[in-house]
Amino acid sequence: MEVVTDVARCVPPATGSAVTIGAYDGVHLGHRALLARLRTRAGAQGLETAVVTFDRHPATVVRPESAPLLLCNLDQKLELLASTGVDRVIVLPFDEERARESARAFVDEVLVGALGARLVVVGEDFHFGHGRKGDVAMLREVGTQAGFAVDGVTLETSFVAGNLGPISSTRIRALVASGEVSQAAALLGRPHELRGAVGHGDGRGGAELGYPTANVDVPPGMAVPGQGIYAGFYDRPDGSRWPAAVSIGTRPTYYGPRGPVLIEAHLLDFDGDLYGEFARVSFAEWLRSNQVFDTTEALVSQMDRDVAATRKLLADR
Repeated sequence: MEVVTDVARCVPPATGSAVTIGAYDGVHLGHRALLARLRTRAGAQGLETAVVTFDRHPATVVRPESAPLLLCNLDQKLELLASTGVDRVIVLPFDEERARESARAFVDEVLVGALGARLVVVGEDFHFGHGRKGDVAMLREVGTQAGFAVDGVTLETSFVAGNLGPISSTRIRALVASGEVSQAAALLGRPHELRGAVGHGDGRGGAELGYPTANVDVPPGMAVPGQGIYAGFYDRPDGSRWPAAVSIGTRPTYYGPRGPVLIEAHLLDFDGDLYGEFARVSFAEWLRSNQVFDTTEALVSQMDRDVAATRKLLADR
């Protein structure tokens, strides 16, 4: 997959492009179904496939006070898009200038000029351009002049996972926030994952409790599961994967409810130094809510049960 970060240098393919546009946060099953449709139609017409997305969520610029937490960062998004088999991804910087750009200017610059669009596939409620004045009807009108067709897809009725209902990034964020990570995974098509460097904690986990943890520093703005204990996996940079019991919370037994929220992963059967490495932590199942324990012994006893439950849940995964 080719990744283009300078749209001014993008050369349209001789055969033309089939294009979709969007934030594609999470690249969930709904996104994947739309991309499969894009690829099918592109193949029938001999077109290259292109995804136009942004270096940040547009809401962080146009309405920062209510911008959503992200299901994936840009690197994750590009990895996930590559796995769908699209030919090219155009990553546009979304800044104040882009936010002020008219819908028609966007079409002329990106769809026609950079990509030579012959087909545009988007959700039927898709809006773009300054003031969200661009929509499917506008694309169709311009397309008749510029030489591209438009496929407005009804996401709400077309893309469902079993009996779980419509798929959207908004719905998945709500599931993640409430700790319903297995349901979020069903809509994502994979477990929700967070990435970050392993930092130093207070050293209590290994020395005092017998359960050393990797403290994963996740960048701000990411969708972190609700506080609690989870069964999940820890992927190391060397490619190895370790079952892990993961705590998200303030460590209320020691610091009360107002401490910083930490992401701490105990790797089952691992013995080694993780400090400074880049970790990938994914969440398979919610185990329990956080609790305050009267004694260290009671806490350790519960941690024993958490690790046993994690081992059992992940044994066949």
